[in-house]
Amino acid sequence: MELLDGKKVSNQIKEEIKAEVAKMKERGEKVPHLAAIIVGSDGASLTYVGSKVRSCERIGFESTLIQMPSTTSEQELLNKIKELNVEDDIDGFIVQLPLPEQIDTQKVIMAVDPDKDVDGFHPTNFGKMALDMSTFIPATPFGILELLERYKVDTKGKHTVVIGRSHIVGRPMSILMGRKGWPGNSTVTLTHSHTKNITQIISQADIVISALGVPNFLKAEMVKDDAVVIDVGITRVPDETKEKGYYITGDVDFENVSKKASYITPVPGGVGPMTIAMLLKNTLLARERHRSRN
Repeated sequence: MELLDGKKVSNQIKEEIKAEVAKMKERGEKVPHLAAIIVGSDGASLTYVGSKVRSCERIGFESTLIQMPSTTSEQELLNKIKELNVEDDIDGFIVQLPLPEQIDTQKVIMAVDPDKDVDGFHPTNFGKMALDMSTFIPATPFGILELLERYKVDTKGKHTVVIGRSHIVGRPMSILMGRKGWPGNSTVTLTHSHTKNITQIISQADIVISALGVPNFLKAEMVKDDAVVIDVGITRVPDETKEKGYYITGDVDFENVSKKASYITPVPGGVGPMTIAMLLKNTLLARERHRSRN
C-alpha cells in the first residue's frame, strides 16, 4: 500500500508556483492576486480561508481577505462581487461556502466573473470542463487528478466509482475521470443516496472516490484488493477526550481499508492540502490569461 500524500505533493506544487512567481518579479511583472470573501464566522471556513492567505504569503502572491458579517444581505454581497469583477488588480477570487441562509448560493456563483472564478464553480467554467475545453477545474477535483498523476496511478480502462454527486466534487470528478487523456479514460459509475446495491457496485471498483461526508462509511469488506481509494470526506466528530473537543475523520475506515488498498489518501493530509494548492495554481493561470490579453 502506498500513501497518496497530499501534504507532500501540495508543498511541491507550492514550491513550483513560488519559483514561477520569483521569475515574474524578476521580469518586473505583476504577481498574482487572490481575494477571498467570507460571510459570517463559521469555524471551519475561517480556518480554511486563513490557510489560503498563509499559502499566498508563502509563495509570493498578493492576497486580500474580505470579511463580512453574518447579517450581510444578498444584495450587499452581490455588490461586493461586482466590485471584485471589475477590479483590475485582482486576478481571481472565491466566495467561501457555506453562506448564511438569507443568501442564495446559486445567485452568488452566477455573479462571479467566469474569468476570475478560480473555484471553477461558474456554469461557464463547469460547461467548458465537461466539454474538455481549457478552463478552471474546481480545486478539489483538480487536486485529485494531480495526485493520481504524480503517483502515476493508472486510470485507463479502470472502473472508477464516485460516491456522492455534489457540484463541487462528485459530479465534476465523474466527468473528469471519464474524459479522454490521463488521468481519465476510465469507466465511471456515479453513486449517491438512491443507488441500489451500492456495496456491490463499490466492490467492483478499481478506483473509489468517496465524497459523501459520512464518517467511516467505506468499510474494508466493500472494497476489492488493490483498489485505489481517494477519501474526500472530512468530518469533525465530537470527542471530549481530545484537546480540541473533536477529531477529524474521512469517509473511509482508514485503518482497515488501507490493509487492502494499493493507494489511499489519509484524512487529514490527503485531498485537503491539494485543494488549496490547486486554487493557487488556478490563480496563477488566471494571472497568465489576463496578462496575455492585455
